[in-house]
Amino acid sequence: MNKRLTSAYFQDNNSLFLAEDLLGKTLVRRFDDGREIRSGITETEAYMGIEDLASHASKGRTARTELMFGQGGFVYVYLIYGKYWLLNIVTGNAETPEAVLIRGTEAVSGPGRLGTLLELDRSFYGEDLATSDRIWVEDSSLEGKIITGPRVGVDYAGEIWKNKPWRFILDPSIK
Repeated sequence: MNKRLTSAYFQDNNSLFLAEDLLGKTLVRRFDDGREIRSGITETEAYMGIEDLASHASKGRTARTELMFGQGGFVYVYLIYGKYWLLNIVTGNAETPEAVLIRGTEAVSGPGRLGTLLELDRSFYGEDLATSDRIWVEDSSLEGKIITGPRVGVDYAGEIWKNKPWRFILDPSIK
């Protein structure tokens, strides 16, 4: 049986490390009706605090970003296009607002599709991955080669920040 990742795992590491290290870990979503989705994480992106112009935290503390300024290990969800809830995990220690966007799993590719599959909504904002009965991450691994590239959909951040190779993809077809 896979072991749930602890709060310390998310707090003791920054988002750049965790974006790569989370690849192959198992994302678990348990629904009220007892259904469960378990799928290996295959794609992530790192967001590195207030200086990272692609990060929501670069706009400072707001009602939306307040959670990012807290301890790691909590779910940060936000709505895009009025339709898709995106799953992010806050990382690091308080006052260092970093997060990892989960872009895909073995089950689905694309952060909007993932949010739909997991049936995410505003109620997940602030969910504690260490204690939640409905979403968590377990230690596991998948075979494959890790590929890095620029983050997606952050052109507004400018050339430097949009081109950071902080997107991580686990390609199982390359050993």
